[in-house]
Amino acid sequence: MIRSYFLYMLCFAAILLNAQFFNFAVTNFAVQILIFFLFASIPALKTKRMSYVDIAWPLGLVAIGLLGFAFAPKLTFRAIAINLVYLTMGSRMALGALFLWKNGGFKKEFPRYQYQRLRWKKKAYTNENIAMQIEIYVQAFANCSFLALPVLIQGANKNLELSWLEAIGYCLWLFFFLMESLADHQKLKFQMNKDNRKAVCDVGLWKYSRHPNYFAEWMVWNSIILATLASIFEMYKVSNTWAIVYLFALLLISTIMYQCLVHYTGAKPSEYYSQQKRPEYKEYMKRTNMFFPWFPRSALQTVQNT
Repeated sequence: MIRSYFLYMLCFAAILLNAQFFNFAVTNFAVQILIFFLFASIPALKTKRMSYVDIAWPLGLVAIGLLGFAFAPKLTFRAIAINLVYLTMGSRMALGALFLWKNGGFKKEFPRYQYQRLRWKKKAYTNENIAMQIEIYVQAFANCSFLALPVLIQGANKNLELSWLEAIGYCLWLFFFLMESLADHQKLKFQMNKDNRKAVCDVGLWKYSRHPNYFAEWMVWNSIILATLASIFEMYKVSNTWAIVYLFALLLISTIMYQCLVHYTGAKPSEYYSQQKRPEYKEYMKRTNMFFPWFPRSALQTVQNT
């Protein structure tokens, strides 16, 4: 966690030191801290559950999109597009989380946050309240630093013409955004059937990946990065130093999101409990890729691999 704070603070400093981004950075910092304080920090103290981060984090993305509109030097088509992307992503996840909260889904800690307690135990953390707050604000700082970069960089690009790189990036973003939405819909529909409560969801996209929603979410961010590269190239013409710094930080988003979606709060924590709750899950693991979608392995291939 300390390493994450250090990395995020470095990126935040790189944003603050650029006079062009200073006002956005300060405002976004204040807004993100307020959002996480109200929607995650206080509820966590009252309920002893971290799951409320799933409300605060997407609301933070919505805030970044709104601030992008407010602070963009010029509302080009590019600036409007990237801000709408953040508003769309954040709204979809926030509404889903609020719907779950309204229907009692937050009465129990989500498995991925239960898994955090196992990590704390290994690290001999003795105060869960402090550990929860540190974890919560790690994600707040992600919204203050790396995850705000695409909005800042694309908003600063005053070139009115869209490049082929941006066109490809946004087409891919739409594809993977729809893929993530479809995967979530398929899982929800499967779980709504009472007969499937202890069954393994292997229908639709879940037949090709054990976590197609996480894979699609990762690719959503990769698509945004790809689209933002065009603005990095434009920035390089004005200030090659800032362009190189932000390019490095931008590419780190992919690594950060992959680590989060696979190891930190995503696939692996989820599977730790799925294996305990669903007897058939181990067989599902043998025939289906964890993250990257691919055709399921046959029974013969499974035997040969073992």
